[in-house]
Amino acid sequence: MTTTTLAVLVPLLPFLGAVAGLLLGRTAPGFVRPLAVLPTLAALALAATVAVRQGGGSGNGTAALDAHTELTPTGSVPIELALHIDGFAALVALLVGLVATCVQLYSTGYLRDDPRYPSYAALVSLFTSAMLLVVYSGDLMVLLVGWEVMGICSYFLVGHYWETPEARAASLKAFLVTKLGDVPFLIGLFALATDAGSFRITTILGKVTSEGGLDHPTLIALLLLAGVAGKSAQFPLHTWLPDAMAGPTPVSALIHAATMVAAGVYFVARLLPVFAASRAALIVLAVMAAVTMAGSALAALAQDDIKRVLAYSTIGQLGYMTGALAVGDRDAAVFHLLSHGAFKALLFLAAGAIIHAAGTNSLAAMSRMGNLRARVPDAFWTMTVALLALAAIPPFSGFFSKEAVLGAAEHTATGQEHGALAAPAASGWIVLIAGLVTALLTAAYATRLWLLAFNGRGTEAPDHGRQPAVMNIVLWVLAIPSLTFGLITGVLPDWFDGRSLTPTLTTSVLGTGFALVGGLVTYAAWRHTTAMAVRATVPIGAVAVDSESGDGGLVEAEAIATHTPAYGDIASAHDPADPGRLLLGPLHRHAAVGFHLDAVYATLFVRPVQAGASLVRFLDRAVVDTYVRAAAETPKALGWAVRRAQTGNVQTYLSALLAGTVVLVVAVVLVATAGA
Repeated sequence: MTTTTLAVLVPLLPFLGAVAGLLLGRTAPGFVRPLAVLPTLAALALAATVAVRQGGGSGNGTAALDAHTELTPTGSVPIELALHIDGFAALVALLVGLVATCVQLYSTGYLRDDPRYPSYAALVSLFTSAMLLVVYSGDLMVLLVGWEVMGICSYFLVGHYWETPEARAASLKAFLVTKLGDVPFLIGLFALATDAGSFRITTILGKVTSEGGLDHPTLIALLLLAGVAGKSAQFPLHTWLPDAMAGPTPVSALIHAATMVAAGVYFVARLLPVFAASRAALIVLAVMAAVTMAGSALAALAQDDIKRVLAYSTIGQLGYMTGALAVGDRDAAVFHLLSHGAFKALLFLAAGAIIHAAGTNSLAAMSRMGNLRARVPDAFWTMTVALLALAAIPPFSGFFSKEAVLGAAEHTATGQEHGALAAPAASGWIVLIAGLVTALLTAAYATRLWLLAFNGRGTEAPDHGRQPAVMNIVLWVLAIPSLTFGLITGVLPDWFDGRSLTPTLTTSVLGTGFALVGGLVTYAAWRHTTAMAVRATVPIGAVAVDSESGDGGLVEAEAIATHTPAYGDIASAHDPADPGRLLLGPLHRHAAVGFHLDAVYATLFVRPVQAGASLVRFLDRAVVDTYVRAAAETPKALGWAVRRAQTGNVQTYLSALLAGTVVLVVAVVLVATAGA
């Protein structure tokens, strides 16, 4: 089979698995799990074969794989079914296939008793297919199809527990916020294709690098960035991602590690010369990345829900990736995308095992449980590895990829030659300073999560049964790249643009030093707050959900539904055991609610739109409908009057005729007399 044929099968197999799963979910439920796992596993194997045959993309001299056929005559800008697979695409497709396979395997145990598992598994396969289409596509219109299909899949998967109001609201919010960014994104795509004369990515990049260039580079770049901000949850369109934690934990792992949010970063990396054609766009991207990094890290330090901590962590790590792109280094951005995909999937799947064991998603409750670490030894050790990678502690993978970002920012800030794309020095300084501050905060919230989840004291943790073996196997599979992926930094440049990804001394020392300070300060704060909690007389809420179910999904759904009634508003609750409150001080109550961005949006956008809708509804019902009803009632009234006159009495009709005749005669006489 040719490499092109194999590449076509990579997104096609999960799609066919999704269709078959939907058709056979009710009639042949025994085939659902094989149809969920096997096509995705086969796509992973084919993606690996394509990567091996590609031999490193264009970084080591191998030409990128390009194949295309015209989809249909359009009369203007053609739309083509096109593949463009270079080293970036080959490795990102491997990441998507690996994480999706792990999620499908994990879900067979986590959701083994869920009655809606067939539709869930089919949607996960469709989600995977759409992301693979985005990765391999060489035409922007075909890429847009995968882009939008992922949005639809996220709506259904986030709302999987639709019985809970949190899941219903979160799915609707995710769909609307991402669509808000997709509107300017679509306009930007059309503007870009109009300027370049094609939707083909290679043609567009050739136009950008040619002497003429694009006619409106800044406008196009800013329009596209709006869609990227929505899809990759960057400020100011990031607020949907923490709420999306109302969905099942495996869905969170898939969205955060390899699909959906990764699509925006990958899109900018693929079209980076388009954005680099405008210095203003790079400055905007750098500011967006800096605000996203620092703000999300502060918010993560104040969250009580373990999955919301990880959600804000994802937002911040995506900020690192967009920061690398803002300084013109897509090698560092995609390197961190790959590294982050492995350890973030591990973090979420380990969190699912912890929630299943603890019966709650509240860190405040876990901090009051004894022996939780012994209940989930596999999740404990693998999450420890993933948190160390997240905090960028050497030699874990996050250290190498994050230092590649900081090193690229340092090169740009100091004016050193670093690649063909020149970025303004201001972008470098913005990303470098924000990246170092975020490194400190990332280590702080990672340490806080580990201490509260695994070092609780008090009532024995509830026993919801042993996790299925497949869940623990998946955790250890993902722990391998989380620990070792950074060690292949010497090989990766052959797959990328050839730039060195070896950490530089200055940023390595600074980044690691900031991370160690953040972790040690948080540990010291925890020791202090633990001593205070022993003397506290007021406990916080309930300890955990009392569930007899051994199914992780059902325990999680119940924990989500009962979190607010049990714990109330965590931003205002008094919890002396939380070191985050001590570290943030008065800022904590603002950080816990995402710095009130949802309230600001509700005031500026939601309420005015609702008021406008209420006005339109009033005008429609009280004014327009009144005229419509009057137009119907008037003939009806006239008909009623005429009907009342139809008595059937001939004498009455003759009397009326005589009276009418007399009236007419009198009228004629009066008119004639007046005329004389």
